[in-house]
Amino acid sequence: MKEIRTEEAVGHVLCHDMTQIIPGVTKDARFRKGHIVQPEDIPVLLSMGKETLFVWEKKPGILHEDEAADRLRALCQGAHMHATEAKEGKIELIADCDGLLLVDSERLEQVNDLDEIMIATRHGNTPVKVGDKLAGTRVIPLVIEEEKLNRAAEVCGEKPLLEIRPYKLKTAGLITTGNEVAKGRIDDAFTPVILKKLAQYGIEVTHHCTPGDEMEAITKAALEYHAAGCDMILCTGGMSVDPDDRTPGAIKATGCEIVTYGAPVLPGAMFLLGYFEDGTPIMGLPGCVMYAKTTIFDLMLPRIAAGVRVTKKDLVRLGHGGLCLGCKVCTWPNCGFGKG
Repeated sequence: MKEIRTEEAVGHVLCHDMTQIIPGVTKDARFRKGHIVQPEDIPVLLSMGKETLFVWEKKPGILHEDEAADRLRALCQGAHMHATEAKEGKIELIADCDGLLLVDSERLEQVNDLDEIMIATRHGNTPVKVGDKLAGTRVIPLVIEEEKLNRAAEVCGEKPLLEIRPYKLKTAGLITTGNEVAKGRIDDAFTPVILKKLAQYGIEVTHHCTPGDEMEAITKAALEYHAAGCDMILCTGGMSVDPDDRTPGAIKATGCEIVTYGAPVLPGAMFLLGYFEDGTPIMGLPGCVMYAKTTIFDLMLPRIAAGVRVTKKDLVRLGHGGLCLGCKVCTWPNCGFGKG
């Protein structure tokens, strides 16, 4: 750093906080460490008794923390998000739409493995809403060698680390199984739960039936809903291994590709996911979806609604973090459930 006359300080970076005292009004940092002196700052600094300032001497190949944070921001920012102004060396990314946040965690780790650089994000594969904070970027020192940011860009590559996939699926066919429902012995408590969850993602149930427990009838309804163009098909109940639970067999009989029957998630172990040849998803939802606050369905629905094809490996990874603690006040997705 060097000492210069205040009148000559425009464009230079302050090396320490500058406290302003106004008796009876304030005593606080008027300019903080790292601030780039602007022309309008000069009269204020002089009124604070600052005839000279200690500043960083700008040199080629050296970046101020704000510039560096912006370089990191560029590595992260995908579509449907915007950046805040740099503040105290930090820039944040904010969601511009509702959707599924995707984070390339492997490349993120590679960038964060570099010295004096950091990018912090929220968990990927989680739903976000307009205005949600997605990530923050900054460097550790006040100034940093540009070569380190160039290295981060090389490690990251051209594709942004973050992506928001807007929800694209809009309609669903719902098949509520169970003879007790079909014959009116009990009220259908499953359907209202599904309708509420789907509505959170802008999905409308356009086709609905209660075929009881007849496997052929369940299969027939699923095929009809697929032919009718439903974006997704949901079968509720009858998902356990009991002999009279025929929903898994009925789904398999549609000819769809079964990704999994069973998932390392509680609640939700008896979950089934399959895809028709054209990519239409079909799911078998176990009874826990009806009574538990948060289940495997809540983990899968944002991905499915955003058009992300879920693989067996995706489901296997849910085991680490796949135990819901059943908190009295549910804060999902702002909790560890489903996040490795």
